[in-house]
Amino acid sequence: MGSTSVLAKHSKGKKEEDVIFGVNSAANEKAKIVGKENIINASIGAFLDRDGSLVTFPTIEKIIKELPFEDSANYAPIAGLPEYAQAAIDFTFEDYKPANMHIKAISTPGGSGAIHHAVWNYTDRGEKVLTADWFWGPYKTMATEMARELVTFRLYDENKKFDSNDFFVKIDELLKEQDNALAIINSPAHNPTGFSLTYEDWEKVVEGGKERTAGKDKNFILFVDIAYIDFAPEGSRKFFELFTNLPENFLVIIGFSMSKSYTMYGYRTGAMIAVSSSEDVINEFYDSNQYSCRGTWSNCTRAGQLALIKLWKDKDLKEKLFAERAEYSQRLANRAKIFLDEAAEVGLETCPYDSGFFITVPVANSAEIAAKLNEDNLFLVPLKKGLRIAICAIPSSRITGMATLIKKAVDAVNK
Repeated sequence: MGSTSVLAKHSKGKKEEDVIFGVNSAANEKAKIVGKENIINASIGAFLDRDGSLVTFPTIEKIIKELPFEDSANYAPIAGLPEYAQAAIDFTFEDYKPANMHIKAISTPGGSGAIHHAVWNYTDRGEKVLTADWFWGPYKTMATEMARELVTFRLYDENKKFDSNDFFVKIDELLKEQDNALAIINSPAHNPTGFSLTYEDWEKVVEGGKERTAGKDKNFILFVDIAYIDFAPEGSRKFFELFTNLPENFLVIIGFSMSKSYTMYGYRTGAMIAVSSSEDVINEFYDSNQYSCRGTWSNCTRAGQLALIKLWKDKDLKEKLFAERAEYSQRLANRAKIFLDEAAEVGLETCPYDSGFFITVPVANSAEIAAKLNEDNLFLVPLKKGLRIAICAIPSSRITGMATLIKKAVDAVNK
């Protein structure tokens, strides 16, 4: 007799083991045996301090604690508090806001909510969504959940430069099959590699998008996932200025998140910010995505929105937060340098790294290599094409020697 199921047909067979949480669980179990101090757990995608505690910014903690509970516990509007939307826009662009464009924002539960709505409202059932061949796993989960297919382009070429040629080959393939080409680019400080597009790379993306939309009946929707932008070098926002004078059928959506930049992971506060030359397109964006908010999560956490508004209005608080963030950004850069210098010394290849929470080692047999490293009490996340190292979770004192261990495991498995 077969197993019983009461699921709808489209939901049958859905099951996914979360690799990251699985590795973290395995590391915790091993710690019970050998002691936590003997474990290097490089699986957690959150910034941890020297003692393994979650880094939180004191300024954010102070703001949250001072919010009147009656206010923060109340419902927020479906599209978000109007001041929050403006604050999200201003914090996203800073001094690089696209000129002479229509811009609106909708609140979402983190950056994930923004990705969800972009996929749902700008592609049809059975269509394809494009992203890089190195990508954050939930992109695929969300696409599949909405009956879409995630397809990929090569993130970088043989010279470890952004592969704009392959990007547009894949865009052209999409435009032959469907009216809308939705592409997700996670930059700067890409998850999982730390790769960032240069300003010149973004120029190619924008110019190529214009060529494929100006005077034509096809649409290009560029989704820019900036979850880690505040840990990228100064000036990394300059590419936003390129999103001006776009054809009406070239829409830019930016996924804003308060998780990493404001250490508010669990508050699930984010926004989708749209940039368009067309007032009709921007109004359509606002109406359709607000409708989708009501039809999925209804509204978002008010406390996170109030915190951003408070920062937006108070120059002193904003400066304090920026100083706190700068300190930890430097710590992150120092951690990455220790690992990358050792990797270069021992001949361990890494994906191109510019900034961010993760460094990735491209390897075959990643699961086997990760398992071997577990024997040495080092826990990394095996990806389809490599090993992800959450450099954000490892104090500098524990990083020395990691690249050597990984190199030995790679050589042992692939001998």
